[in-house]
Amino acid sequence: MTSVNYLAAAGRLMIAAIFLASGVQKLLTPEQTQQYIASVSIPMPVVAYWVAVAVEIIGGACLVVGFGTRSAALALAAFALATAIGVHNNFADTQQFIHFMKNIAIAGGLLQVVSFGSGGLSISSRKSWI
Repeated sequence: MTSVNYLAAAGRLMIAAIFLASGVQKLLTPEQTQQYIASVSIPMPVVAYWVAVAVEIIGGACLVVGFGTRSAALALAAFALATAIGVHNNFADTQQFIHFMKNIAIAGGLLQVVSFGSGGLSISSRKSWI
C-alpha cells in the first residue's frame, strides 16, 4: 500500500466524521432537531429529519469503509449543498455564513472523492462489483 492510499482513507474518515457525529446527534435530539428544521421553513420536518439522519449516518459509514464511495460522496455533497442553501442562508448572521461556507467546502472535498474514488484501502477497491 502506498501513502496515497492511507491519505485517501484518512481523508474519507475525516469528512465522514462530521456527518456521523451530526447524524448521531440528530438521533439523540429528535424533537429539538425537528423544531429547528421547522424553524427554517423546511417543509415536512419529520420527513426531512429522517432523510437527514439516513443520509448522514449511511453515507458517513459508506465513506469510512469505502463501500459505494463515489455514490455516497455524491449524495453527501448534494446534502451539504442543500443544507447550505436551505438552512445556512442568513448571511447577516456571521455564524450562519461560516456554516454556509463550511458546507460548500465539504461538498468540494466530497466531489474530489467522487472524481478520484476511494483509494486502495476500501471495500470498493477489493470488489470489482462495487
